[in-house]
Amino acid sequence: SVFEGVNPQGCEVSSFKQPSTRELDHDYMWRAMIALPERGRIGIFNRSYYEECLIVRVHPEVLAKQKLPKKLVTKNIWRERFEDIAAIERYLSRNGTVILKFFLHVSKDEQRRRFLDRLEEPAKNWKFSMADISERALWAK
Repeated sequence: SVFEGVNPQGCEVSSFKQPSTRELDHDYMWRAMIALPERGRIGIFNRSYYEECLIVRVHPEVLAKQKLPKKLVTKNIWRERFEDIAAIERYLSRNGTVILKFFLHVSKDEQRRRFLDRLEEPAKNWKFSMADISERALWAK
């Protein structure tokens, strides 16, 4: 286990789902910034601001909900967001935050197996959503 021997009282887990109305009233990094733990604590982000360069690119309707001034929505927006993220992480690092990033990749075959498990095992049915199927259709994007 990754966290074997770690006291859970020193950990804070933040799960980032679809942005709320309140979160959409702020810049895309706002919800991550308010979830940062104090120095000396461990913060675990279940999903993160990197989705702003991945999911939002595949789903432009999410970008439209962010109420950005039109002049900011250019062909460079994704490069600029990666630059912004790098700058913020550099700032956090300079101020004592240790940043460790993990990308958990699941192959298309493994994803298919997990979806079938969710359908076949009654205890996992709650995990299944029709949105999973529509998202899977966008795999190549």
